[in-house]
Amino acid sequence: MGRYLLRRLINHVALVLIAASLTYFLAAISLNPRANFAGRNPTVAASSVTATLDEYNLNPDTPVVVRFAHWANDVAHGDLGRTVTGGDVNDQFARRVGVSTRLLLIATIIGSIGGVLVGAWGAVRQYRASDRIATLGSFFILAMPIPVIAVTLKLWAIDLNDAVGFKLIQYTNEYDPNLTDTGDILVSRLQHLLLPSLTLILIQVALYSRYQRSTMLDVLGSDFLRTARAKGLSRRAALMRHGLRTAVLPVVPLLVYNVVLLFTGATFTEKTFGWHGMGEWLVDSIRTNDVNAVAAVGMFTALIVLVAGLLSDVLYAALDPRVRVR
Repeated sequence: MGRYLLRRLINHVALVLIAASLTYFLAAISLNPRANFAGRNPTVAASSVTATLDEYNLNPDTPVVVRFAHWANDVAHGDLGRTVTGGDVNDQFARRVGVSTRLLLIATIIGSIGGVLVGAWGAVRQYRASDRIATLGSFFILAMPIPVIAVTLKLWAIDLNDAVGFKLIQYTNEYDPNLTDTGDILVSRLQHLLLPSLTLILIQVALYSRYQRSTMLDVLGSDFLRTARAKGLSRRAALMRHGLRTAVLPVVPLLVYNVVLLFTGATFTEKTFGWHGMGEWLVDSIRTNDVNAVAAVGMFTALIVLVAGLLSDVLYAALDPRVRVR
């Protein structure tokens, strides 16, 4: 298994380097940081703009290969460069990753596990009332755009707050900045975390349950389950020990990659609830022609795909012993 994972690691590292490089070239060629200085009042001298862009390694007049070499050298030394406004990309990166982690950690764990369990339960109880309700609910959620789900939850929270007479559920930003007591800040963070987490959980449960139900149905009529029952295992034990373990195998890559890629894919949720994470940063960086920030997000995405790939391989090998001998 060690050699298998080592080969996979080498392949993933090579792909990360290629993806990060291509992302930088695409951003450097497509975006024009000089446009940010146009139309300012008072007008900024062209020489000053050029000097500033040269200092930040953002001058589009400099050959892109030269800019890439400078950027790659800085990244190798742990420096992600400067934003188009002169800020430190490293500082922004660290803050945004922290925000996304706080938002996504609990939601992705609950959403992925919940989706697998709901899908398996629906397959076991095929065509019963619980299965039909779960299927209808999943299709209803998947048919709704993410902003609609988020705004609907916000309106529900407003109505609930009006009904109880105080703000029981918060729906904007990460916490109340006016609070100073540690306990009050913790409660405020939990109140602000509820709705964006619920948005992500609903989407993930709906998505994963459809895949898991389909794979579980394929397993229910298999010979190895009948053999397990013939050896004396109860139906529940056979389903949990053998059925679910086999049925979850095709879903593992989807689970892992979707969970990790939510770090940069929860843009609408972050925008709706005022969470300033990686997804929002990517959109804002493209809008402001911030090449170094876009490249940093692209490199981060490539790295988490690497992590997702390795985690998927480990989980797959743990669930399927045949992988270990390849």
